[in-house]
Amino acid sequence: MERGPLGAGTALPSLAVPVTRTLIVAGAIASRDFQDVHHDAELAKEKGSPDIFMNILTTNGLVGRYVTDFFGERAVLRKVAIRLGAPNHPGDTMVLSGMVGAFDGTTAEVRIVGANSLGNHVTGTVTVTLPKEFQEPAEPEEGV
Repeated sequence: MERGPLGAGTALPSLAVPVTRTLIVAGAIASRDFQDVHHDAELAKEKGSPDIFMNILTTNGLVGRYVTDFFGERAVLRKVAIRLGAPNHPGDTMVLSGMVGAFDGTTAEVRIVGANSLGNHVTGTVTVTLPKEFQEPAEPEEGV
């Protein structure tokens, strides 16, 4: 992926994530979240939901993937602070977008939004230490 200079205001390309029944159930199982609303449509409906919905741990993983897809596998997630909003139901698409809000040369804070047809599913920030190819070169010291 071609990337220009990085700094505050740099937009990350959007990522469309199809929300499938398999993704929702597999994410819940992988994170050991056996709540019925994440795998049993009838029980989810009895509890007032139109269908099963994605758990926060799956969303958290997708947010992490989104950031590391941009910054590379050597990027280190230092902090992920997210808040859920509209649920992700099967058959919808969540579109992740992000923008660098702060950048100190080695660490970036990325503002994240993941929206679906109902509104914002997830909002938050991810603090990431960048791999060398994204870091700004240090200013040479005078006299060196």
